[in-house]
Amino acid sequence: MKKLLKLGIPKGSLQDATIALFKRSGWKINVNGRSYFPDINDDDIECALCRAQEMSINVESGIIDAGLTGKDWIAEHESDVHVVSDLIYSKMSARPARWVLAVAGDSPIKRLEDLEGKTISTEIVKFTKRYFEELKINVNVKFSWGATEAKIVSGLADAIVEITETESTIRAHNLKVIHEIMQTNTQLIANKEAWENPAKRKKIEQIALLLQSALVAERLVGLKMNVPQSKMENVIALLPSLNGPTVSPLYKSEWFAIETVVENNVVRDLIPELISAGAEGIIEYALNKVI
Repeated sequence: MKKLLKLGIPKGSLQDATIALFKRSGWKINVNGRSYFPDINDDDIECALCRAQEMSINVESGIIDAGLTGKDWIAEHESDVHVVSDLIYSKMSARPARWVLAVAGDSPIKRLEDLEGKTISTEIVKFTKRYFEELKINVNVKFSWGATEAKIVSGLADAIVEITETESTIRAHNLKVIHEIMQTNTQLIANKEAWENPAKRKKIEQIALLLQSALVAERLVGLKMNVPQSKMENVIALLPSLNGPTVSPLYKSEWFAIETVVENNVVRDLIPELISAGAEGIIEYALNKVI
């Protein structure tokens, strides 16, 4: 039986992070060996592995109804697709990556204008060419098959345009960043005809909603605690929350149970303060989705 929706899963560096995100969202994707068509526990969806670099091309053409890829690759191919949702996640961190222009640490190149007549190595050739054409700076842009940082070291390029999150690899090659070209993050995109199909659109919107809710939950945790009535106001004053904490009286007691949701990066400092304010029996728990 033909499935309702053909969904593209990015093959390569984002594959494991994408499958993990879908698992937190309620879908289990099982990649079987070398098969390009993973199993998924949803009778409406057929999955297909596709390189992120090619995803927007396949979605635009209708080979795939919807898929996940980087904003950078959509820009590289100038793909005419519908962007359903921004999904800020990566294999390393939950923040946008950056395409930067880097040169050797001792290079005399300080500004973009200094690249006039120079050679740039990059994976995003078409975008880089358009970028410098708009600035009216003549450069020779060459495609890099990988190990782009080494192109400067080996003398094959004067500069590179490379993606980075921490700049650690760039610094390890004794290179320096002189300009940020663009920021990118993962996006859920849809073929425009598929988006106009009510049944497919409903399914794509369901995927977008639950993926986003899982990403929100990733940076939050739940907290439960017991607090005596006499310390209630002091404890509540310490608690950030989405809408305000939930407070319930304990049976035949002057104590109350408080439950709230907070950013996970504040918990380590918050818990000692809560104890000092009078909270007891504090429980921290992970969240799967926050909608």
